[in-house]
Amino acid sequence: MTEGPLVAVLDYGIGNLRSAQKALQRMGANATLTADRGLIDEAAGIVLPGVGAFGRCLEALDESGLTDIAREAAVDAAAGGRPFLGICVGMQMLFDGSDEASGSRGLGVIEGRVRRITGDVKCPQMQWNRLDITDGDALFAGLPDAAWMYFVHGYAAQVGPATVATCEYGKPLCAAVRRGNLWGVQFHPEKSGRTGLKVLGNFVDSLPGGS
Repeated sequence: MTEGPLVAVLDYGIGNLRSAQKALQRMGANATLTADRGLIDEAAGIVLPGVGAFGRCLEALDESGLTDIAREAAVDAAAGGRPFLGICVGMQMLFDGSDEASGSRGLGVIEGRVRRITGDVKCPQMQWNRLDITDGDALFAGLPDAAWMYFVHGYAAQVGPATVATCEYGKPLCAAVRRGNLWGVQFHPEKSGRTGLKVLGNFVDSLPGGS
């Protein structure tokens, strides 16, 4: 077993959750896929990955009995409590809702909606893109000036007060948000090479017991 802070990667049966788990383990976390409330309560940090459709991810989260657990943990993190990281659709679910599934309510921890990417660009965005870090956030400590991350998404959260990084894709798109100890990233750090692993390492370092 990996020594290091316990990170609960919420297991709700969507996408390749193990890739996020393995990347966190590489960065020194005792990352565990789990839907067990007791284990989640014990964790030093929580990660909510997500791929695919917004509405289906929310349905799967609910079917797994994790909706209230995820919301409570995200609200606590936003208030300065235990760190929480949402990845890709896991970030989008932190918002009020998405145009991808107008009848589905998000977790509502960050105000605003997720909108379809428009303009003279291909949708979805499936490429490496450079982060424009708009806030000197600890999640991005030690990243190179030109930090490239891998994106796969057809919808993006609105740029707002919680935005700490954008990427240029026809116009600035929200690439990362923060509120308290709650972070969300639209890109896939686990698929973004050393730079992405550095982001995950910074998250692990923010945890009690992290380096």
